[in-house]
Amino acid sequence: MNAPEAPRVVLGIETSCDETAAAVVVREGPARGRILSNIVRSQIDEHSPYGGVVPEIAARAHVECLDALVEAALEQAGVGLRDLSGIAATAGPGLNGGLVVGLVTGKALAMAAGRPFLAINHLEAHALTVGLTDGIAPPYLMLLVSGGHTQTLVVEDVGRYTRIGTTVDDAIGEAFDKTAKLLGLGYPGGPEVERRARDGDPARFPLPRPMLGRAEPHFSLAGLKTAVRQRAEAVGTLTDRDVADLCAAFEAAVCDIVIDRVARAMDLAEGAFPPNTPRCLTVAGGVAANKRISGALSALVDKRGYRLAVPPSSLCTDNGAMIAWAGAERLARGLVDGLDFAAKPRWPLDPNAPAAIGAGVKA
Repeated sequence: MNAPEAPRVVLGIETSCDETAAAVVVREGPARGRILSNIVRSQIDEHSPYGGVVPEIAARAHVECLDALVEAALEQAGVGLRDLSGIAATAGPGLNGGLVVGLVTGKALAMAAGRPFLAINHLEAHALTVGLTDGIAPPYLMLLVSGGHTQTLVVEDVGRYTRIGTTVDDAIGEAFDKTAKLLGLGYPGGPEVERRARDGDPARFPLPRPMLGRAEPHFSLAGLKTAVRQRAEAVGTLTDRDVADLCAAFEAAVCDIVIDRVARAMDLAEGAFPPNTPRCLTVAGGVAANKRISGALSALVDKRGYRLAVPPSSLCTDNGAMIAWAGAERLARGLVDGLDFAAKPRWPLDPNAPAAIGAGVKA
C-alpha cells in the first residue's frame, strides 16, 4: 500500500494584468487541496478613466502593494516562509511589466527561504483550478473564456494540453469590454453588458453568429462587434432601451456562438478520452461568471452526457490561489524552475497547435 503524500504548502503570486494577488494553498493529494488564504487587490479604479488596462499603471500598482499582500496572505494562512514547500509566480502570458514584478518577488522569496521556485503559466493555472475547487483530475475538456483568451482544450494532465479551438480575432471577454465601451458603459464591460441585457429584447436587433456550424472549431468575435457598432450608428442617439436591447442581442449572439463551438469541440475531443471515462467540461476565465452563458452550457452538457464544473466566480477571475495550486501540482511532479526563468508575455498551453487560418497573435 502506497504511503500518503506529504502535504505541500505553496505561496502563489499573480501579477499578469490588472489584479495583484497572493495566496497560500495546501495540496493534500491528487485533486485534493485547501485554500489557506487568498487576497486580491483590483486595479479597476486606476484603469477605469481610460476604459481599459494601461500596462505602465498596472506594473506600478503591482509594485506598490505586492509586498503587503504577500505578508497578509502568509499571516492569514498562519505560515511563515520556512513553512512553505515552494513559491509560485505567474510567468506568462500577460503584460511584461506586471509579470516581471511578480517573478522578481517570487524568486527573491524563494532564494531567501531556500525553497523551490515555480514559474506558472497563467492559462495552466486556470485549467487546473477545478482540481482545487471540485476535486476533478484530468482528463477533461476545458473552455477558457477571458478578456485575453478564448480557447477549447483537452486537459490531458498537468503540463499536457491539446488545443482544439481558438479565436481568430477578439477574445470573448475583449468583445464584451469593447461593446460596453462602444455603448458608453463602464469598465470592466462584461458585468455591465450582462446587467443591461437582463432588461433588453434580444430579438430587436438582428446580429450575426460568426463561425456557427463550421467544421473548424474556432471562434470569431470581430464581425459581431462590428455589427453592434453598425446597429448603434443606425439608431443615432441611444436611449436606455436601445442600449439594453443591443446588450441583450449581443449577449444572445455570444451565447449561441459559445454553445455551437463547444459542441464542435466535444465532437473533436471524443477520441482523447479513454473508454468509459466520465466526461467533464470545465469553464475558466472571467466570462464564466455570465449567467446566460453558464445556463446554456448546463443545458448542453446535460444533452451530451457531460458534467459541468465551473469554479466560484472569485476563482474564475485572476487570483493567487490558482497560481499556488498550479505550483503545488507541478511541485508534486518535480517540475520546478530555475531562478533564471524569464517572463513570457506570450506562452501558449499547446505550442504545437496549428495556427488557425486568419488568426492573429491572440490565437
